[in-house]
Amino acid sequence: MQLIKYIGLALILGACSYIGYLISKKYANREKELKEMKSALNIFITKIKYTYEPIPKIFEEISQKIKDNRNVSNIFKVASRNMAECEAGEAWNRSLENVNTNMKSEDINVLKGLSKLLGKVDADGQVREIELVDNFLNKQIEDAEKERAKNERMYRTLGISIGIAITVILI
Repeated sequence: MQLIKYIGLALILGACSYIGYLISKKYANREKELKEMKSALNIFITKIKYTYEPIPKIFEEISQKIKDNRNVSNIFKVASRNMAECEAGEAWNRSLENVNTNMKSEDINVLKGLSKLLGKVDADGQVREIELVDNFLNKQIEDAEKERAKNERMYRTLGISIGIAITVILI
């Protein structure tokens, strides 16, 4: 009977620690996704300036190049597919809303700023719009780094502490 009790306590401690780890991981994932998005937008700028390919094809290529981060890759893949049904700006907004990411709503709103002129102006206008969004992303990345530094360790420690507290109470 004692063995079952200790196994249960170990499972509670492990579960609480794991939950703390998962919550802390969201902060690191948000920062990583924002950096990947910045990298993807730089690829987008280069493709617009030098290849003059259509936006859906560029988005499909970007989704293939950044397979390391599935969430960001999916944003571009879904946007590319949506462009068959609607215009580029609307397709971009839909993909940002429908793809599950670790980004906050402020991050999504910054990225939605790209949709205003996407596919509606010449290459130079689109490049300027992407650069503007890129500048806003720099601020979001800076905020994400600060949040990660502040919260990542705290949630890991909190998960372990709560697990230990519950274990001690149940002993």
